[in-house]
This record gives sequence, structure tokens and C-alpha cells, in this order.
Amino acid sequence: MNLPNKITVSRILMIPIFLIVMVVDFNWGEIEFLGTTMPMTHFVGALIFIVAATTDWVDGYLARKYNLVTNLGKFLDPLADKLLVSAALIVLVELGYASSWIVIIIISREFAVTGLRLILAGEGEVVAANMLGKIKTWTQIIAISALLLHNAPFESMSIPFADISLWVATFFTIWSGWDYFYLNRHVFKHSK
Repeated sequence: MNLPNKITVSRILMIPIFLIVMVVDFNWGEIEFLGTTMPMTHFVGALIFIVAATTDWVDGYLARKYNLVTNLGKFLDPLADKLLVSAALIVLVELGYASSWIVIIIISREFAVTGLRLILAGEGEVVAANMLGKIKTWTQIIAISALLLHNAPFESMSIPFADISLWVATFFTIWSGWDYFYLNRHVFKHSK
């Protein structure tokens, strides 16, 4: 297994650690961060999420730069992204920081696009993520990070940055999903 794939696997392994930190009541107290007070577990969970999300860029960069792109990596990388984002969004719903209907839209789009990718792969087509898909991923990561950090540092300024970010992420999630299906609509035209 090459280095980019090992980084991707480490991202997957960070997900249960993130979940345990966020869901189990460790009673680590609170922390003041950029003018916002939050449970220490939320701060640590946010850091784990941000580190895990950053590895998405690192493994992709290394794979492309050193020509280490593999079929395993093509499978694991988007899977790791979807698992990480889905786990974080579900935790945010449980904690009351995100609306369930927004999370359902985001996760449903991921299932739908994954299904379409499977159909395309069955026909011998491999479709890489386009710029809109990358924007979608990063807006989701920014929104989740802001929500996990309790809107720091914007909370003290009464700016709902985290909520706005989630709306922006939802917009790009819907747009990129529509774009993906539109660009690959030929697969449905030729189906029996």
C-alpha cells in the first residue's frame, strides 16, 4: 500500500476516534477559543475533523505529484470523504447544531452520486471529481468545522458564519449533484 493510500486509511481510522470524542461525555470541561466558550470535547473533535479533512488534500496531492494513483485510492478516497462528512453531520444533528433536513439532502446527494458512479464504472467510465465537486467538498468541510467550533470567532461578533456556511454547502451540494447527473444523463437515455 503506497503512502497516499495509507493517509486515506488513516482518515477513515480517525472517524471512530472523532465519534467517540464527540459523543461520549468525558467531562473534560470547557475551553475559551477565539471569544467562544465550548466543551473541550467539541474543540478536540473539531481538531480531529479538521486534521482528517486536511489529509484529503494531502493524499490527493501526493498521489498526483508522485504518480501514485491507484484503483484502491480511487475507491478509498471518495469513500473516506463521504464517511467523514456524514459522520460529522450526523453528530451535529444529534447535538442540535444542524438541521436534519439539510443533512438528509447532503447525504442523499452522496448516495445518489455514488450510485451513478457505480453505473458508469459498470460501463467502463471513470469520472473524476470536477471543480464543482471539489468546491462542494470544501464548503462542507468549512461549514462542519465552523459548527463544531461553535461559530468561533464569529459568535462574539454575532455573525452566523457557521449557519451561512452550511447553507452555502447545501447550495453547492445540490448544484454539484444536479451537474453530475446532467453531465452523465446519457447513461439513463440508453437504459432499457
